[in-house]
Amino acid sequence: MKFTHPIISIDELQSILQDPHLILLDCSINKVNQKLDENNIQLIPNSYFLDIEHRFSDQKSELPHTLIDEIKFTKEAQFLGINTDSIIICYDRWGIYSSPRAWWMFKAMGHPNVYVLNGGLVAWKNAKLPTTKTYLPIENIGDFQAKLDEQWLANVNDVLDAIDQSSIKIIDARSTKRFNAEVDEPRPGLRKGHIKNAANLPFEMVLNDTSFKSEQELTELFKEFHTKKELIFSCGSGITASILALANHQINPKQTIKVYDGSWAEWGKDEELPIE
Repeated sequence: MKFTHPIISIDELQSILQDPHLILLDCSINKVNQKLDENNIQLIPNSYFLDIEHRFSDQKSELPHTLIDEIKFTKEAQFLGINTDSIIICYDRWGIYSSPRAWWMFKAMGHPNVYVLNGGLVAWKNAKLPTTKTYLPIENIGDFQAKLDEQWLANVNDVLDAIDQSSIKIIDARSTKRFNAEVDEPRPGLRKGHIKNAANLPFEMVLNDTSFKSEQELTELFKEFHTKKELIFSCGSGITASILALANHQINPKQTIKVYDGSWAEWGKDEELPIE
C-alpha cells in the first residue's frame, strides 16, 4: 500500500490498520513553554514511540534536534521494528507539531514510504476512535538501512550559497515578531533577526489549529515560491521548518525541498553569518 500524498486522513489510516507492514509512530515532543501531559497519556492503539528529543537527535551536538548519522539512525529505526518495506505513519499528540520532523528524517534517510496523519491524535479522538495508554512492545528488530539522501538536507554552507541565488528561496517558519527582530529569541545567546534574503511564513499559517489546511489553501500560501527550483526551510531548531516542508511537498511534490537542520539555533549564534 502506498498513498498518493504524504499527508493522510483518518480514513486512509484505518484502511491499512491490519496491514502487517504498518509501523505507527507517536512522534510527540514538548513545545516551547508547553508540555505534554505524561500522567494522562493517550495514544492511538499499536503505536511505538519515536523519541525525537533523545534517541533521534545527536546528543553530542551543541545544537538542538540535530539529525543523527546513518549508523545510529539505522540502529534506532531497527530497534523500533522498522523494515525496508515498512509503511510508516507518523503522528503526534498535539495534532500537527513534531510528526512532520519525523517524516522529514525518514525521507532524508532514504525511506520513501512514510506519511503523516493529518490532525494526529486530536483527529483520531474527534472521530470517536479508541485510545490506549501504553505503547506496543518491541518484539522484532527491523532490517531498515539508513542511507542519507542529501537532497532533503541543508547545512550552513548550503544556506550561504543559496542567499543570493534567484532560483532558491529560504523560508523561515518562525513567528513574524521573531523574524523581524521585534522580540528576543527563546534560546539565550542568539541574535535577533533572520537570514539575509529569507522570506517569512510562520508555520501556524499552514494549519487550521491542529490539522493542515486544504490543498487549495496551501497552494495559495506557497504560490509565490512555486517557480523556484529549490526551497530551504528554516526555523528555530528544525522542528517547525519540517511542517512547512511537508505542507509544500503535499501540493508540489516535484519541487526540491530541504530543511536547514541547524536553523536559527546555528545561524543566530554565529556573528559572521549575514542577517537582516
